[in-house]
Amino acid sequence: MARIRVLVADDHEVVREGTLRMLEREIDIDIVGEAADGLQAVRLVQEIVPDVVVLDVRMPDMNGIEATKQIKRVHPQVRVLIFTAHDDDRYVFPLLDAGADGYVLKTTRQRDLIKAIRDVYQGQTALHPEIARRVVERLTHKDKYVGEGMVEALTEREMEVLEAVAKGWSNKDVSEALNISPHTVQVHLSNVFGKLGVKTRTEAVLYAIRQGWVEA
Repeated sequence: MARIRVLVADDHEVVREGTLRMLEREIDIDIVGEAADGLQAVRLVQEIVPDVVVLDVRMPDMNGIEATKQIKRVHPQVRVLIFTAHDDDRYVFPLLDAGADGYVLKTTRQRDLIKAIRDVYQGQTALHPEIARRVVERLTHKDKYVGEGMVEALTEREMEVLEAVAKGWSNKDVSEALNISPHTVQVHLSNVFGKLGVKTRTEAVLYAIRQGWVEA
């Protein structure tokens, strides 16, 4: 059985140590290094050249996006599996564009994380179901919610949040209706504002009305 040489990079020591202990129990996985920030991860990849890097997104010194770019530029054969609590589009698509081979969330079950490591090692793509849904959504509805002056389309989830805001719902109401956290609602709204080029909820709703996306 081929053994998978894995490097784990996460700035949260408790999470990193827990991930390491879990992976060490697998007979086909060898832990060859650990890093507490993105810069250290890149340096270790250059020294060790692991098979798979399990990489967090938000880390000091160098974030996961830049670390992925640098790892893939120097060692394109090294598989990068993003393992994070962040499912925001501002991280997901830049990371996939940077060359990440997989994207799983920290809510993932242990056996699914281990499977994801094995999958990317074998050259497959490993995506958390929510991330996979977004990727398909972007591919199949690329231009569905693109209006005047917009460079990037709204995602289906961003449109759901915008529709709820158009109904006068608060962030808490949206959070409960869509089963996401209030913080995630605010992140989606920030993304909507940026894509529409507006600064307020009212401006966003008026823009959506002009485009015929919501009713006045």
